[in-house]
Amino acid sequence: MAKMDIGLIGLAVMGENLVMNLESKGFSVAVYNRTVDKVTNFVEGRAKGKNILGTYSLEDLVASLKTPRKVMIMVKAGQPVDNLIEQLIPLLEEGDIIIDGGNSHFPDTIRRTKYVEGKGLLYVGTGVSGGEEGALLGPSLMPGGSPEAWPHIQPMFQAVAAQVEDGSPCADWVGQDGAGHFVKMVHNGIEYGDMQLICEAYHLLKDLLGLSPQEMHQIFSEWNQGELDSYLIEITADILAYQDEDGSALVEKILDTAGQKGTGKWTAVSSLDEGVPLTLIGEAVYSRFLSALKDERVAASQVLEGPKPNFTGDKKAFVEDIKQALYASKIVSYAQGYALMRAAAESHGWDLNYGGIALMWRGGCIIRSAFLGDIKKAFDQNPDLANLLLDPFFKEQITKAQDSWRRVCATAMLHGIPVPAFSAALSYYDGYRSERLPANLLQAQRDYFGAHTYERIDRPRGEFFHTNWTGQGGSTAASTYNA
Repeated sequence: MAKMDIGLIGLAVMGENLVMNLESKGFSVAVYNRTVDKVTNFVEGRAKGKNILGTYSLEDLVASLKTPRKVMIMVKAGQPVDNLIEQLIPLLEEGDIIIDGGNSHFPDTIRRTKYVEGKGLLYVGTGVSGGEEGALLGPSLMPGGSPEAWPHIQPMFQAVAAQVEDGSPCADWVGQDGAGHFVKMVHNGIEYGDMQLICEAYHLLKDLLGLSPQEMHQIFSEWNQGELDSYLIEITADILAYQDEDGSALVEKILDTAGQKGTGKWTAVSSLDEGVPLTLIGEAVYSRFLSALKDERVAASQVLEGPKPNFTGDKKAFVEDIKQALYASKIVSYAQGYALMRAAAESHGWDLNYGGIALMWRGGCIIRSAFLGDIKKAFDQNPDLANLLLDPFFKEQITKAQDSWRRVCATAMLHGIPVPAFSAALSYYDGYRSERLPANLLQAQRDYFGAHTYERIDRPRGEFFHTNWTGQGGSTAASTYNA
């Protein structure tokens, strides 16, 4: 019997759809699932008559593969991945490749790459974005790990990935060890930010302007024709138009408590580790936490005072303001995400191609948008760009949107409507463009209570001073360090 091109373990939604995608592009696939009934149901159902082989043990799966063997794991992140690696290692030979296509946390992928390479095998941790539809029709793939593995999997990955207008595949090598999963994590963090910004726009349109779901459907459909053209804006328009069985908007019957799987939180924690102000994505994560306090919020709404929305201005003009605020905030979100990737690349020794990452996100993934083409151009023109806000195109866009952005944040606050992501983005922008911030006072406070020292504007950087502020302290200063 002919050997198969690749083996895949884990026949949940993403796994099944990736198998179907691989087979449709001419690759033969062996499949295995711990619950073996799933294997039978799949090969006798959806996969019937296709070049897909069902196997009922890991030994059979490995034995069915061409060398170097390529085994892709699509199981829940965490211990299940480690367990499978331990089971696979004795069955594989030098140069064989284990590929983790789940949402693993990048430190785990760094650890696993080193461990698996120590056994003479190759390891790839790849981000896979696009959901069920993307997995089947063309996802965005972000592989990293053992560089020697890439030539063996490149034809397969680039064949199944989404393609942009010029035919470029949304799949390319990201970097060593955990780089692929790190970039996927940041993608998901940006996704949190995009979704929160859209929800804040919806909140303003609904509760401040009093628009109906159908009117909002029209607005989002129009926004999707311009600079906000993206998958998330498109599906928002669809959601707002969707009617329940009684003809009313289904979205208004959905309980307002948001769930999450952790990648947004990981992105925020990583920003704290790297010392990068990822304020918008952090607020998006906290907004989900706040939404989960449903019972507390219901009780608080009965006792805590605040203004009631009562908009008396030009609604059409304010809709345009919201659009501009959404666009400007989105630019800030991506600027922060790219700043985090730059810092992590330096910390971990990764050589990330920032324009290439934008290209990988142009199609297939959840944050796909026309906007990413502008990001690719920015980094193609200046690969060393420190912050997206400094690119001439984005600087011009922010300048044009700024008055609208400020009006939206101010109006929302005056009417008691929370816009944590809009306002965090604006505060970051104002902070980033400030030549002088009040951190001088903060350093004085730290020196006063803890002798933490400070630098002076009239002395060279790197010289540290301590003042005996009360006349009662000593002259000993704490050592200087940044956590």
